[in-house]
Amino acid sequence: MLAALQTAALGAAAGHGAVNSGDIIFQLVAFILLMLLLRKFAWGPLMGVMKQREEHIANEIDQAEKRRQEAEKLLEEQRELLKQSRQEAQTILENARKLAEEQKEQIVASARAEAERVKEAAKQEIEREKEQAMAALREQVASLSVLIASKVIERELTEQDQRKLIEAYIKDIQEVGGAR
Repeated sequence: MLAALQTAALGAAAGHGAVNSGDIIFQLVAFILLMLLLRKFAWGPLMGVMKQREEHIANEIDQAEKRRQEAEKLLEEQRELLKQSRQEAQTILENARKLAEEQKEQIVASARAEAERVKEAAKQEIEREKEQAMAALREQVASLSVLIASKVIERELTEQDQRKLIEAYIKDIQEVGGAR
């Protein structure tokens, strides 16, 4: 068909300006036929490819917009989570400070109570040792008093007075022993 068009065009050019109506009609029919063929085989598929490409690009743009919106949403959620985490961390730190202060006060109070208990125990130990020392001192004083008294009595009592005193003492012991 293309060859026929070329032949007609060459024939018209050879006629030196004469217009042949048959050639014009043939060229018009060939042109219309060419347009129909181009429309069916070239323009339709080309437009289909262009339409597919347009739809693909529009789809990609829509997906990119959706991803951007999702990313913004996730970013906002992450910011909110970060804000909450910071608030929770601040709360935890504040609670830890309060707990540490309470524990410090408890430890100080416990240490004071322990110091007071140790002090009181030391006072009691000192008092007990003082009592023991006083008892030992009394015993020594009593022993010394008896020793001094016996020495004084030995000097003042005669041998006969001492015998009477010993016999009276033995008699008292026997009476106490018999009373049992």
